[in-house]
Amino acid sequence: MTAASTVSIATDATVAPSLRPLPERATELLTRVDAPPRLVAHLRAVHDVAAQLVDWVQRHCPGLEFDAHAVLFGAATHDIGKAVHPAELSGPGARHEEAGRKLLLEHGVESGLARFAGTHASWTSPGIGTEDLLVSLADKVWKGKRVPELEDLVVARLADADGRAVWEWFMELDETLTRIGEEADRRLAYQMSHPLARR
Repeated sequence: MTAASTVSIATDATVAPSLRPLPERATELLTRVDAPPRLVAHLRAVHDVAAQLVDWVQRHCPGLEFDAHAVLFGAATHDIGKAVHPAELSGPGARHEEAGRKLLLEHGVESGLARFAGTHASWTSPGIGTEDLLVSLADKVWKGKRVPELEDLVVARLADADGRAVWEWFMELDETLTRIGEEADRRLAYQMSHPLARR
């Protein structure tokens, strides 16, 4: 895959679904590591969902402090290790997590941003921040998958931030995730329309 095609997948306008372009820094990193087309498409879909979650939290719970930029960068690069372990694009495996963190560090990404490559599948680990939870949530709900344990952790952060009842936040978050999930089939089709391997 050429650098131009990586940039095209990462940034060109899309219609069904309409996806935000990846951040420039993430696009440059994916180009440098020669990321497979399907990986770039996946990261773009997850990044778009993360942006929707960030927008929603900022509007509905302004008291919850978190780094929106970190969430968006984390979502845009969380699976970058699959450029090193491409078999994990179509099959199970967790080797990409640590490989991705190391790859980002090798390319000059600060550890606070590189961490998402390793934390996106370990939301119950000690020290997980709100940013990590939002990246993990985006990585699930982009394809319509609901993970009650993960959602409960997000709800707890929302409730702690503004004092409203947990059940109220559960209802609001559930409604939002249901709405985001309505586009899951289109996002999956978009991802699958890109080849697994570089040509």
